[in-house]
Amino acid sequence: MTDMRDSHFPLKVLMLLLCQTAVSWGQANITSMLAPQADRVMSLGEWEERWQDGRTGFHQSNVHKMLENNIDKVLAGRTGVRFFFPLCGKAVDMKWLADMGHSVVGVEIAEKAIQQFFEENNMTYSVEAVPAIPGAKVYKSTEKNISLYQCDLYSFSSSIEGQFGAIWDRGSLVAINPKDREKYAALISSLMASDCRYLLDTLLYNPDLYKGPPFLVPDDQVIRLFGECCDIEQLQSVDALTDRQRSWGLDYFTENVHLISPKSN
Repeated sequence: MTDMRDSHFPLKVLMLLLCQTAVSWGQANITSMLAPQADRVMSLGEWEERWQDGRTGFHQSNVHKMLENNIDKVLAGRTGVRFFFPLCGKAVDMKWLADMGHSVVGVEIAEKAIQQFFEENNMTYSVEAVPAIPGAKVYKSTEKNISLYQCDLYSFSSSIEGQFGAIWDRGSLVAINPKDREKYAALISSLMASDCRYLLDTLLYNPDLYKGPPFLVPDDQVIRLFGECCDIEQLQSVDALTDRQRSWGLDYFTENVHLISPKSN
């Protein structure tokens, strides 16, 4: 007599094999998409040179539309939220949030970018050494709750400033070297408080036509980097192609914004 408990066993095996095949195919597809940029490396010195030479076309003089459009979802009704800005540059978004009563902590390797942020916003500041990070300095606003650390991002940790209720990543994941993305995701995850709302801006384009930075970050890779420990929601996807990207040789340029939050246990 056939044991009915085993009647679905072949189907379960088939489903398992199909799932494993899909995972392998998905990983292979991501690897193929990223291949043209996989070995692209920008040193910290090169980023500092860009700031020294004024080659900062990535800087925006106005508050980023993706942040403005989605700020309510990031705040989720909260006031006095602590924001983290990885690779902050001199983003005017930081002052915008501080003016709303939130606090901001940023990390940037280029000292000139930090100095320009305070000077261009007519803000006075103090400068202190950071004992926990050799060679690092922190610039603190006198008027607003803004602290900007001048150091390698990977030298920063939750032991320096604790965890954050929000993160705005407009040009950080797309700027770091592609081979460092798992390390980056681990750092960002460690900085997320249990109620954190991480707004992540990513870019899609043909990497065969442009080597970056900014670099291509496929949606599937966002899921692979953060999906195990976080819920991910795509909030917007817009055509962001301008003459600047056309000058790089691109024929399409899509900007996606994701809201990432730690899964509740």
